[in-house]
Amino acid sequence: MSQQRQVLQQAGTVEENAVRFDVEKAEQVVQALNLDLAASVVLSHQLRKHRWSVAGPQSRELGHFLGEAAAEADRHTDALARRIHEIGGVPLSSPAAFERHSPVPFEGEDVYDVRTSLENDLEAYGDCIESVSSHIELAESLGDHATGHLLRDHLADLERRASAIDGLLAGDSLTDR
Repeated sequence: MSQQRQVLQQAGTVEENAVRFDVEKAEQVVQALNLDLAASVVLSHQLRKHRWSVAGPQSRELGHFLGEAAAEADRHTDALARRIHEIGGVPLSSPAAFERHSPVPFEGEDVYDVRTSLENDLEAYGDCIESVSSHIELAESLGDHATGHLLRDHLADLERRASAIDGLLAGDSLTDR
């Protein structure tokens, strides 16, 4: 590994950018996007953890669902980090920073039954939905419509997954009254 190090941009800073988005406005958007980035990383980790430990008669189907959900969270993580860079910011990148900034708390290392794991996932999705929703309004109020569009797509996927998990947790309508 090279011993020579040259910092190109310090973490926590926002610089002039190729998309010509005002630096002062970009600082606010970068701060918000870094929260959503951290939440997406925490969510992805939690979904993967649940995929690794899922057991029971539907473990194959649930494992597949959780794997797809984690991959989707990873795609959003990448998109958020790229947008932060495009508007002159530095995306969070350390596990400690993700934990510190995420509106979704780390679940911890314990293993839970499938129902509890899915309930925890639904709660995490709810936290992400609230955060992203408020950041859409922020970005668009500052004139950053590209970020607003990115976050709207992210929000639609979050809501779709939350609805699917809610359906998995629902009682059997044919037998429950």
